[in-house]
Amino acid sequence: MIINHNMSSIQSNRMLKIDNANADVNFNKLSSGLRIVSAGDDPSGLAISEKMRSQVRGLNRASMNAADGANFLQTSEGYLNETTQILQRLREVAVQTANGIYTDQDRAQVQVEVSQLVAEVNRIASHAQFNGLKMLTGRFATEAGGGQPSASMWLHVGANMSERMRVYIGTMTSNALGLTANSTVSISMSTATKANSSIGIIDVALERVNKQRADLGAFAERLKSVVASDDIGAQNLQASESQIRDLNMASEVSDMVKNQILSQSATSVLAQANTRGQAVLRLLG
Repeated sequence: MIINHNMSSIQSNRMLKIDNANADVNFNKLSSGLRIVSAGDDPSGLAISEKMRSQVRGLNRASMNAADGANFLQTSEGYLNETTQILQRLREVAVQTANGIYTDQDRAQVQVEVSQLVAEVNRIASHAQFNGLKMLTGRFATEAGGGQPSASMWLHVGANMSERMRVYIGTMTSNALGLTANSTVSISMSTATKANSSIGIIDVALERVNKQRADLGAFAERLKSVVASDDIGAQNLQASESQIRDLNMASEVSDMVKNQILSQSATSVLAQANTRGQAVLRLLG
């Protein structure tokens, strides 16, 4: 019999520390709902899940970027719709005055309307804005035509570097559409012949505006597909991250109950081990 080193007590104390530490881990996981609370719980799982998490957040933001881009395009197309209506009215007036039954006074009155309509086309192009960005003045035109762009409109629609799309919007001012030249109205209704020629000028302008509207509409529809793909990608990646990082609550509760029982058992055994040395007192008696 020895009293300096109570090995039973030491062993019981060591196991009690282990059981208490395991129970603390159970509490941390259950309180957070996560299987990986700190890197030590699963280093490789943490690294993989963090990469997935960055992708999920990136895709969610990219989906919103695409939706914002679609709004930008729809706003641009809305302004051009008004331009189209004006051009249709101009064409109607040109067809009307190409008829030879009108007097010079009649044509002068028609020309006043034409000048105002052309000025409105230019005003729309100059004032059309989205978040302070002018859209129809050639700011986002291609380098090859439609004016010299002063900026690029990139829509970042992916979670990673360089996953982006560029939008082009041509210059839609009255001058670019051929309705004016050096601030002078190019279409004239002063004679039937000039009105007839104006029909051709307006047709060219209409073709350009309608093509731009079609391009914007097609791009906006494409962005709807981008939003859908980003959303499903984020959802699937979130599910994969959940498999790695989220806690199985039922399994963890079972493990916690086990560790609590072991802790209580170790406490009881430690108490008994600490009383074994008292048997030495009987020898001294």
